[in-house]
Amino acid sequence: MNGRYDVVIVGGGPAGLGAALGALDAGVDKVLILERDNEAGGILRQCIHSGFGLHYFKEELTGPEYAERFVGRVIDRDVDVAPSSYVTGLAADSDGTRLVRVLNENRGLATVECASVILAMGCRERTRGAIRIPGSRPAGVLTAGLAQKFVNMMGYLPGRRVAILGSGDIGLIMARRLILEGCDVVGVFEILPYSNGLTRNVVQCLQDYGIPLHLSTTVTFIHGRDRVERITVAPVDDAMQPVLDKAWDVECDTVLLSIGLIPENELSQSIGINLDLVTGGPVVSSTMETSLPGVFACGNVLHVHDLVDFVTGESLRAGRFAGEWAREIRRPPDTVSLVPGRNVRYCVPHSLSPDREHIIYMRCKERMQPCVLKVGDLLRKKLAFVIPPEMIRLRIKPDLLDEFCGDRLTIDIDPVE
Repeated sequence: MNGRYDVVIVGGGPAGLGAALGALDAGVDKVLILERDNEAGGILRQCIHSGFGLHYFKEELTGPEYAERFVGRVIDRDVDVAPSSYVTGLAADSDGTRLVRVLNENRGLATVECASVILAMGCRERTRGAIRIPGSRPAGVLTAGLAQKFVNMMGYLPGRRVAILGSGDIGLIMARRLILEGCDVVGVFEILPYSNGLTRNVVQCLQDYGIPLHLSTTVTFIHGRDRVERITVAPVDDAMQPVLDKAWDVECDTVLLSIGLIPENELSQSIGINLDLVTGGPVVSSTMETSLPGVFACGNVLHVHDLVDFVTGESLRAGRFAGEWAREIRRPPDTVSLVPGRNVRYCVPHSLSPDREHIIYMRCKERMQPCVLKVGDLLRKKLAFVIPPEMIRLRIKPDLLDEFCGDRLTIDIDPVE
């Protein structure tokens, strides 16, 4: 953390690493990554399973392998990485210089000056308190990501007989991992009528290992004094309320929670950045710029992704635009607002400019097959199916917007007629 930087990146996970490379590609010289952990790489360091890199590298890698490729590139290109650094605030000087307040393990409190900032803080897991599971408070209730860290990085088993609430990807992957480590996984219980993870993870992690998946079912009570002894589970009705007269008990000593991820936007809120109530992340333009000029966002802090390959693509773009901002290159403002329409939960980015190509990420509200993705009257794309757990990625060519005269563009997903 020496001198003034062109771009400062908050977070050294896959989004932060990709953003650093994107900024360098835009022609800046001095880039700093602030990472709160003791080394860069983020969540990928504990994801020792394969399945990463199929889109970006066209080969299958483990999480640490994927991270190491980017860490190596960042080091080779002389990016400054400051581990054990916590960003406590962000302000702007009178001349537009961004002032990043940092608490570093070795240097104490410091203020870093820069031209632009990229937010890449990632996301965190939703905990038991967030959904208020009734019962006692014994040992053995933990999030799936924490269990993953215990097993893959620290060499500890969280328990022997495990129940999993929620069917997010980390929960599905940990179900398989615990079976391989000799545990008994009694089942995965999902309150929704469909899994919340990728289809490939349902097949490879549950079906291939004979782990039961109970849909439209939730945990209504956790029993145990010092340690979890059993849970009560029950089916839910159409209003998502448990049908208690059909409940049953399941013996277990551990409950893993895979009940959703929340973008880490406390810093964003503290500096007045506008947030999207659906994604939980900042509202961004097509340049990935937030409502605060010169502050950009990418990765899971913006919206929760399925695949790290998509995080990398998004962060490279954010880094490029942040680098252009640092070089005082200003893109024309967006003129078209993107509006989620029928069966579309959200769209990112939130606006477009007709002068360049865009990649739009979105999720549907409900499963639909076959269906048609409609971008106003400009584009119709047939899809075999859409499901809420799997993100939709759409490339928009600049010539598509040439003849569009409005200021609002609605995206719909309709059934095939």
